[in-house]
Amino acid sequence: MSSQGVSLFLDSARELGLELEPTLPYFQLLYQNLIEANAITNLTAIRDERGIILKHFVDSLSCLKSGKLEGSLRVVDVGTGAGFPGLPLKIVRPELEMTFLDATQKKIAFIEGVCRKMKLAQTHCIWGRAEELGHDPAHRETYDRALSRAVSALNTLSELCLPLVRVGGFMIAQKSVGVEGELEQAQAAIQKLGGTVQEVITFQLPGLGELRTLIVIEKTRPTPPSYPRRTGVPAKNPLS
Repeated sequence: MSSQGVSLFLDSARELGLELEPTLPYFQLLYQNLIEANAITNLTAIRDERGIILKHFVDSLSCLKSGKLEGSLRVVDVGTGAGFPGLPLKIVRPELEMTFLDATQKKIAFIEGVCRKMKLAQTHCIWGRAEELGHDPAHRETYDRALSRAVSALNTLSELCLPLVRVGGFMIAQKSVGVEGELEQAQAAIQKLGGTVQEVITFQLPGLGELRTLIVIEKTRPTPPSYPRRTGVPAKNPLS
């Protein structure tokens, strides 16, 4: 990162209440690796320094506004892409045991390489689908938290994430603004999957001023065994 990029990152992090100077070498390494890998293979459409810092790094760290990512928790980042929000959160909260899940092999390979270079302990990279992982006894209802900032509708995201979360755990979905209608449409599906919306947090993303929303869903009951449905169905035929 340039000196201007470093200042932008640190100042924006301070707006989130984070003093991140000690972690700066990790973010610089992540930035450099992302730039180099993206020049060879398409990992993210965001390629400019300001965009990467604000829309990937700072946006990922805004998950901390949920207040649900403190302590030694088992976390799964569903549809992580190039490692967001999971990688920035793991850097800032190293006590989290972070599992990265994505259906694109090259993205998981990138995350594996970055975790190795950074020597990040307690990280697991899985190339696969949430629809399948949700029925695997090693993963079903074993995670304390599930994160996702995928663009899918909330009822689809809930079917992919909630089966992985233990009762008493939480799903945290990152969304833009204007989610009221989407949230209303997803309420029945969330309840069917064993969840209850606990909180909706709206804020301005530091550095950009764009509005963002965190939807915090508590897992209050076990997910029925029939969910998630087979691969592709949650997206093509969302629960209602």
